[in-house]
Amino acid sequence: MSAPSERNRRRVVVTGTGVVTCLGTGLEAFWQGLVEGRSGIARLTKFDPTGLRNEKGGQVRDWTFDPSGFGLEGPPDEATQFLLTSAREALDRAGLTDHSFDPSRAGMVLSTNFGGGMSWEEHIRRRLAEQPSNHTFPEASFHTPLVHLARVFGLRGPGQLLSVACASGTAAIGCALETIRHGRADVMLAGGHDSLTPSCLAGLSILATMTRDEIRPFSADRSGTLFGEGAAALVIEDLDHALARGAEPLAEALGAWQTNNAYHLTAPDKGARGMTRVLAEAIVDAGTEPTEIDYVNAHGTGTQAHDPEETHAIKAVLGEHAYRVPVSSIKAAIAHTMGAAGACEAVATVQTLRTGIVPPTLNYQDLDPECDLDYVPNVARAAEVKCAASMSAGVGGSNACVVLRAFPPSPFRRGAGGEAALLPSPERRGVGGEAS
Repeated sequence: MSAPSERNRRRVVVTGTGVVTCLGTGLEAFWQGLVEGRSGIARLTKFDPTGLRNEKGGQVRDWTFDPSGFGLEGPPDEATQFLLTSAREALDRAGLTDHSFDPSRAGMVLSTNFGGGMSWEEHIRRRLAEQPSNHTFPEASFHTPLVHLARVFGLRGPGQLLSVACASGTAAIGCALETIRHGRADVMLAGGHDSLTPSCLAGLSILATMTRDEIRPFSADRSGTLFGEGAAALVIEDLDHALARGAEPLAEALGAWQTNNAYHLTAPDKGARGMTRVLAEAIVDAGTEPTEIDYVNAHGTGTQAHDPEETHAIKAVLGEHAYRVPVSSIKAAIAHTMGAAGACEAVATVQTLRTGIVPPTLNYQDLDPECDLDYVPNVARAAEVKCAASMSAGVGGSNACVVLRAFPPSPFRRGAGGEAALLPSPERRGVGGEAS
């Protein structure tokens, strides 16, 4: 990461977002589901989940994908399909789908935990059956989505793919921010993608971080997390470049940081030193103050070990101000989407900055004395949010954080593409903490 003094070289904004989750395809379905307090988590049907610690997950349902619509001869891996769809939406909302940009100055930073997981499952099945598997093997490669996105969208600038566990999506946004700050690109597509597969869920089930019932972030009766699939993408752009082409910035990307706990494969470090530092450094990199943070979109996995440590980190950095700041986790709505999690949460954070609505933490039931902040339990809330932090953590001790700020003149209660009707009515929404 750059030193704070380098921050002023370029201002960086978000000009487009796109998302695919178990709440549906597209930003409207995603945001509507979040603010209405719905969950897309249900029993898995894409394969037999018998034997897993939990048979439920955040599966993308009723999914169709037309390769020809992207100029592809055949279908890419399922996770790549999610990514291509979210990337097209983000670029479309940014007004960049007609390639009205210098392709040599446009790049991408992608993130994933399991790469082309479904293609790998099919590759192994075909090999064991002694059948040809020429198509499945390259689609299983982690770098293949870079190839597809570069060709489909004409992105000839810098291209990277990160895999730092569940901090990957947020880390990708930070890397895209840095690339533009240093003048290496004008436009960067930052996003994450993953799909649920028998192998990945079997491994996660063995790690025992998966709950046997429901995911309940920050609630005293929490017992673990649940996993989901999907993708999210954000167009990260140089401010001058965006304004010159008449784009309306959705939010400003102020700063970002990454750390590692150097402690344990799965457990957070005691005292939350890694998460504390990543939040503190991201705020410094943003050139802002802890008291200016109005909302924290938390990693909030619902595990016994993680949630108190994340709470401790927020309090350590924000001090007494932490008790005045809404903190929420969207994982009980869309599950833990692994390499896509940070990107999905960043999209939600941009929406909060745009609309003045904080998405709720679903399934919150009982107060834990160690988790004593305002977690926006169960019902969305209206709030004036000018500056927000989105935090992620992952297996292996990876941490990432990005700080975003509302960008004038965008008014509150407008959608990402300028729509005025993305939110349900106040009566349906239950704004202000009242039951809907």
